[in-house]
Amino acid sequence: MSAFLQLSRLIDRLNEQVGRWTSWLVLAAVVISAVNASVRKAFSIGSNAFLEVQWYLFAAVFLLGAGYTMLRQEHVKIDVILGRFSKRTQIKVEIFGIVAFLFPFCYEVISLVFPLVIKAYQTGEMSSNAGGLIRWPVYALVPIGFTLLWLQGVSELVKRVAFLQGLIEDPTQKKQEKSAEEELAEAIRAQAEGAQK
Repeated sequence: MSAFLQLSRLIDRLNEQVGRWTSWLVLAAVVISAVNASVRKAFSIGSNAFLEVQWYLFAAVFLLGAGYTMLRQEHVKIDVILGRFSKRTQIKVEIFGIVAFLFPFCYEVISLVFPLVIKAYQTGEMSSNAGGLIRWPVYALVPIGFTLLWLQGVSELVKRVAFLQGLIEDPTQKKQEKSAEEELAEAIRAQAEGAQK
């Protein structure tokens, strides 16, 4: 089991890094959107390419962040019913959900979309909009995102089995990291205390 837990930690680290880098795409989308809107208003110049880049970035955030969201225990769960059972029963239900639903769903999406990515790449498929972008990069986000989600599912499955064996603590507890707002408040507080001295 220690080898599987090592694999789980590697997968967690991968999705942690992807999630952190993907979060910067939100800023990029906001900046592109603001510049595009400003230029359109000020100079009556618009670009479908800028609009499509925003869509691509949104797709990247959503798809590449799915595994990270699962790692952080932020996916929607039906705790109203499940919360009434013991923790071991909850974990067993989650194991069933991962094996019976998540893995087959990820496999099906990847197997259906991957040929479309190859075809779009080979044909050089472009957006039908004037000045639009090539399509295969955004299509490729789907199998990449679902592969990351599948990998995180493997990691979560390993952690839940290890928990049932008494090897690790509850893997369903959300990690209590400081939010960006809390970090900013601490930095301001530290700076204010430093100025007082």
